[in-house]
Amino acid sequence: MSSSMALNTAAGISGMLKDGHQSLEGLDAATLRNISAAKELSRIVSTSLGPNGMNKLVVNHLEKITVTSDCATIVQELEISHPAAKMLSLAATMQDSECGDGTNLTVSFAGGLLHSTEELLRSGLHTSEIIAGFKKAGEKLHSILPQLVTSTVTEVNEETLAKGIMPVLAAKLYGSGEVLAPIVAQACLATANKSSSSTSGLAVNPEAVRVCKILGGNMGQSQVIHGFVALRGVETSITSAKDAKITVFGCGIEASGTEAKGTVLMKNAEDLKGYNKSEEVKMEEIIKSIADSGTKVVVSGGTVSEMALHFIERYNMVCIKIPSKWELRRLCSAVNASALVRLGPATPDEMGYADEVSVQEIGGRPVTIFRQTKSLEDGCKLATILLRASTSNVLADLERAVDDGVHACKQLCKDGRLVPGAGATEMELAVQIRNFADSCPGLDQYAIRAFAKTLEFCPKILAENAGLNSSHVLAGLSAAHVNGNAQAGVDIEGGLDGTSDNKTGILMDNPICDILITKESAFSLALDAALTVLKVDQIIMSKPARGGR
Repeated sequence: MSSSMALNTAAGISGMLKDGHQSLEGLDAATLRNISAAKELSRIVSTSLGPNGMNKLVVNHLEKITVTSDCATIVQELEISHPAAKMLSLAATMQDSECGDGTNLTVSFAGGLLHSTEELLRSGLHTSEIIAGFKKAGEKLHSILPQLVTSTVTEVNEETLAKGIMPVLAAKLYGSGEVLAPIVAQACLATANKSSSSTSGLAVNPEAVRVCKILGGNMGQSQVIHGFVALRGVETSITSAKDAKITVFGCGIEASGTEAKGTVLMKNAEDLKGYNKSEEVKMEEIIKSIADSGTKVVVSGGTVSEMALHFIERYNMVCIKIPSKWELRRLCSAVNASALVRLGPATPDEMGYADEVSVQEIGGRPVTIFRQTKSLEDGCKLATILLRASTSNVLADLERAVDDGVHACKQLCKDGRLVPGAGATEMELAVQIRNFADSCPGLDQYAIRAFAKTLEFCPKILAENAGLNSSHVLAGLSAAHVNGNAQAGVDIEGGLDGTSDNKTGILMDNPICDILITKESAFSLALDAALTVLKVDQIIMSKPARGGR
């Protein structure tokens, strides 16, 4: 105890901590290193911003190859170890779970803020002055954003939802918006519940929209199925049932074994015949009682014995085996059933219902569809989006796009306010915050001006990714916004089209809209992440554990 209490003051912090620790402090050792790591992450993902964003090919430690432009997937697969860059990664993960869209905006804006901070620190400003300026600019940004609203989705229907989420889907996979937007909107509306807290009166639960991927075909063959889709066929020769009552078993349908070993003494052939007969009689009694309850479809979470299958066929029932407990849970939610852990007939409350259960062949693969049609007026419990594509990478990208689109529908139903897209909102914010900086006394005005300049990154990167001259586009956009056109954005198509009259790459009549609540969340998370990194002046790391090697 006395040896551990002794402190070698000459050794400094290394005399206080255990051997193997590492300590970094000061502007060059800690702050600028953190900024450099965050900038590097921002640089990686920024080229993936927008519809023309480039894909990243990431190979993880298990040699799994991921090709995507989705920022949330990229930062998740990168396995980031630097603590400062990990803060930006966590901000992107939170943005993805809350809003689905805006993850690239979060990381790129936070990285841009920290890049501006590096220049300010080298100019002689103190960290506290920069933080104060960024906080003022952040408050001003959140006060300006609601004033930029161009339209509000008040009446939620398939057309308005599809129009609102089309930019979200197009940013993930260019050209997919027109095909996927109506499908996602239809699935979300089918499963939406009434809510008094949202402006539209509806609430979308992302868990109620499931994605099913089948390789082959093309994206245009994707469809919405109101109900549940199991990617396997049925066990029986009977493959369809209408107005079907469904009994779901969480266990297998077979004769259960005893917990302890037992010995059965048989003296003659009659005893042996009677033993087998009693097992058959008991199984038939169970299956008959299930059929007598009105059940047309039996779902098993485990194995189905040949004897049980024989009697299920005899009583004209459909049997399907779903070994995954997650899939079984989704099926129970879709048909409103309870999974039984005992063999026997279900009560009316425990049984589920589907308007139609049938086996179809899609892409050369048998799938079982539990379809709900009559119950759509009351709100379907679960909708499945069946995606088709030629390669597994495209299928995975489509799945991510659909997931982001469903979250965007959720936000749109919650708050239907829309702001100009295509970099128009960021440019207008930059112009107004730059004017605000001119009216601020003190050194924090430099930080506010740097905040405004950082906001120009969005139209700049959109122009660069589209192959346009970013300097000319930024100059033209800035002039348009100063002259009062708050909706002017980047035209990623007009500047590249040789037959188009618009060679400047600037879209004056901008039809593209973004969801306000997504923008607010992205800017807020990016600012919080940047300020958290800035406030760190010392990094203390203990010796890494080497267990398990």
